[in-house]
Amino acid sequence: MSLSTGIIGLPNVGKSTLFNALTRGQAEASNYPFCTIEPNVAIVDVPDDRLVQLGRLLSPSSSTSTTIQFTDIAGLVRGASKGEGRGNQFLADVRDTDALLHVVRCFDDASVSHVDGTLDPLRDMDVITSELLLADLEVVERNLPTLDKVVRSDPQSDRGVELHALQRVQAELSEGVAVYDLDLASDESDALRGYNLLSSKPILVIANVAESDGAGTEAVERLRQRVGEGNVLVISAQIEAELAQLDDAEEVAAFLDELGLAASGVERLIHGAYALLDLITFYTLANDKLQAWQLPRGTHAPQAGGRIHTDMEAGFIRAEVASVADVVEVEGHWPSLRERGKLRTEGRDYEVADGDVVTFLFR
Repeated sequence: MSLSTGIIGLPNVGKSTLFNALTRGQAEASNYPFCTIEPNVAIVDVPDDRLVQLGRLLSPSSSTSTTIQFTDIAGLVRGASKGEGRGNQFLADVRDTDALLHVVRCFDDASVSHVDGTLDPLRDMDVITSELLLADLEVVERNLPTLDKVVRSDPQSDRGVELHALQRVQAELSEGVAVYDLDLASDESDALRGYNLLSSKPILVIANVAESDGAGTEAVERLRQRVGEGNVLVISAQIEAELAQLDDAEEVAAFLDELGLAASGVERLIHGAYALLDLITFYTLANDKLQAWQLPRGTHAPQAGGRIHTDMEAGFIRAEVASVADVVEVEGHWPSLRERGKLRTEGRDYEVADGDVVTFLFR
């Protein structure tokens, strides 16, 4: 299960440069609109210090991390919801993703053209947001008349909740409110899922700053004030492009230290996408193979086992669970975990937690 995170924004904001840094690939990144037409797709390993710790302690024959799929979607422009700038195609690419990274240009560079001629991060962000909302409104208004007829002809129809939800969404979209920001009841969310509305996807704003502005700028502060500090990640795509050219880990560490950074922007971006998707990681060691697995938060133990093999879910008996921290504390010595009462037995109702090391017992 590799969930997809779409990278969106206006043309020439640094999306493809960031994508190349993420993948160390060669997606075209040029100084003109629509240099990316078909979406570039890559599956990227999630950096995981806990997996590294476990690997050092347990010395498995192999170690496998979790992954996220990133999709570099061509630049959207004003009017995309009406088909401008190949907008229909690009919005369809957005619809195929589970979460969105919205790259906003916060650097001023005369050598890199801007589709609107001037630098204005809030305006640029609003252009993209408006196009997503307008595209959703078009979908809702296209489906409402038919659904209304269905419910009117059969008042007992189980699609009444769907109609009410669509009517509510129509009103909110018309006021500029994204579906993701609505406090929907669970049955309303379920009824809307089939429409795959663009504004229902969680979004993290990526403020792409100049190499000299790693600490942020006034433009970044305005973005934070608009969407909340926790919803903005500051990255210099140019720095990340330079880091991607370094193969030696010590060189990378020295470069980051010189810049006063604890982690690269790419690593922070990957972890940001992971959090945006509300995923957790658990670990298994079987047949001398250590593996990290991703799960939606709140997944129960049998379904977690089903991620590994369907037999584990169908024949689930119990799970033996310890935290990575406890495994590290006893230096990977399982008998010590038992002696200290740190190896727990959990049943069907147990929600697997982030950082669990799990052994599944099944028929």
